[in-house]
Amino acid sequence: METHNVLSHPVGVEYQLVVGEGTYLLRDDIRLSTPQPHPSEAPVANPNPLATTPAPPTAGVKLSLSTVSPRKAQPKLYKLNAFDSTKSNLVTYSIKESEKESRTSHDTSSDGAPQQFTADVSDRAPAFGEDNSFLSSASGKEGLKRRKPKTNIVKSSSSFISRVIPHEAMSKRIQEHSPDGLFMFANINRAFQCQAEHIIKILFNKAHMLCHDVNTFTKSPNHLDVIMGASSADIIWFEAFSQKYNRINKNSVINASPVSDIHWIPGSENLFLASHMDGTLIVYDKERDDAAFVPEDSSMRTTDIDGLENGYAPLQIRKSVNSKNQKANPVASWKISNHRINGIAFSPDSRHLAVVSEDGSLRIINYLKEQLTDLYTSYYGGLMCICWSPDGKYVLTGGQDDLVSIWSLGERQIVARCPGHQSWVTAVAFDPWRCDDRNYRFGSVGEDRRLLLWDFNVSMLHRPKASSVRHRGSISSHLPLTRNRAESQATSRLRSDSNLTSNSVDDEDSIEHPVESRARTAELPPVMSKIVDEDPMSWLGFEEDCIVTACAEGHIRIWNRPQEGIDGSQAALSGRGGDF
Repeated sequence: METHNVLSHPVGVEYQLVVGEGTYLLRDDIRLSTPQPHPSEAPVANPNPLATTPAPPTAGVKLSLSTVSPRKAQPKLYKLNAFDSTKSNLVTYSIKESEKESRTSHDTSSDGAPQQFTADVSDRAPAFGEDNSFLSSASGKEGLKRRKPKTNIVKSSSSFISRVIPHEAMSKRIQEHSPDGLFMFANINRAFQCQAEHIIKILFNKAHMLCHDVNTFTKSPNHLDVIMGASSADIIWFEAFSQKYNRINKNSVINASPVSDIHWIPGSENLFLASHMDGTLIVYDKERDDAAFVPEDSSMRTTDIDGLENGYAPLQIRKSVNSKNQKANPVASWKISNHRINGIAFSPDSRHLAVVSEDGSLRIINYLKEQLTDLYTSYYGGLMCICWSPDGKYVLTGGQDDLVSIWSLGERQIVARCPGHQSWVTAVAFDPWRCDDRNYRFGSVGEDRRLLLWDFNVSMLHRPKASSVRHRGSISSHLPLTRNRAESQATSRLRSDSNLTSNSVDDEDSIEHPVESRARTAELPPVMSKIVDEDPMSWLGFEEDCIVTACAEGHIRIWNRPQEGIDGSQAALSGRGGDF
């Protein structure tokens, strides 16, 4: 028996987040209905917590938020300088909480909107695989029309799908949905739903959706591409407005391992990257058929050097994006570890990929060149989550060491550890609405049920005295965001000459970076810490007018920012309470 989601609007001191800029108030409290296990699923009765047998892959509630026509573009700190392709400028945005606050004259246009910078075409990151003519697809008779999947999910007879529950007035609700209102996609166990106006809910048989993403490149008022990765290793391409779908990696024909994270490749209409729990990264094309995958011998090469310690697997290219065999999926396949990959994130410059794994590693990969450029390790334990700063200078990770870590890619080292959680950190995110070129706001949630907010300024990172023994560059030094270091002669040498050893390369050009002790690393305290749920947290996101949190058991909370004049454009998400 399916129950409805429950929406409420509780008030009280316990539903407030007090920070320096003001008080965040709980706006919406959404409890997703948890579907019962499918009858064909074998019940799991009190598993032994000390058992070594692998448990079925699960994930807490993850959200994908998308606004078809946002009122105002998200502040973009990463700006290319059209006059110098090897450098980049950071446009300074002042941090403001109200539309009544003024910005400095150089970062606003005549209409008051953030000034947009148009870079020269030659400065833009090349498209993934653009040099491979075998990847190009003819537009055919459809021209530039967005392609949609072929199978109607509502009428599908597939045994993979158990039940589809569309709203009785689904088409009308989609048409009446505000263009600047949020579409919220959420997974909970074997259910996946579009929460904006409760458009549709999909129940799968045995598969649990573990991750999903919306294609911001192809979204329009009448088109919204969503991809989902399942515990069964299947991938679903779902077009939300037409309710049509395609099933990719069906019956594990390419990879049999569950999908732990999935993202569209920046600027691509068809290509997306899935991380599988066996330590493999695979690029798929949503419109290509699948074929049984056998690694190509000619591309079984590594981007690592001899003598890499600690047993970390190199970046093993099982199929290159430059391969001539592109008639079927996969487009590319890279083996990076024998351990589970927990999270992936693309850099703002659309050139690099950050990957965190259960082995405690943070890898930076130039995915355009299929090169491993940096390898960092956690203080201890696995790394669970990752994100980039809006300007691409820093990477945040959260891990099983209960720490949030800040990594500087310019200095190629950790610059701060952030204690405050009392259990594993499950999600980290920057707040782009409160970041400029020197000041950063970010948040984290964890299994301790806490939401922590942090303010980070380059001048705040006073290293312990012990760190003065080793010379480090200033954290505020200029960092070319094109990250030419990843394409330097030294790095190319590491990749092309297999006889080269780590001893023959300077430390500053080494791929593997040693772990810094806590005594030598700055610590950053949170500006706010509060228990915001009854269950372990699983997701965190920042929107223009709110903070969104989600827990592992289907509890979503939306916190209004402390600002005035919100026009209520997201009322479609909040409704008036009760069941929906």
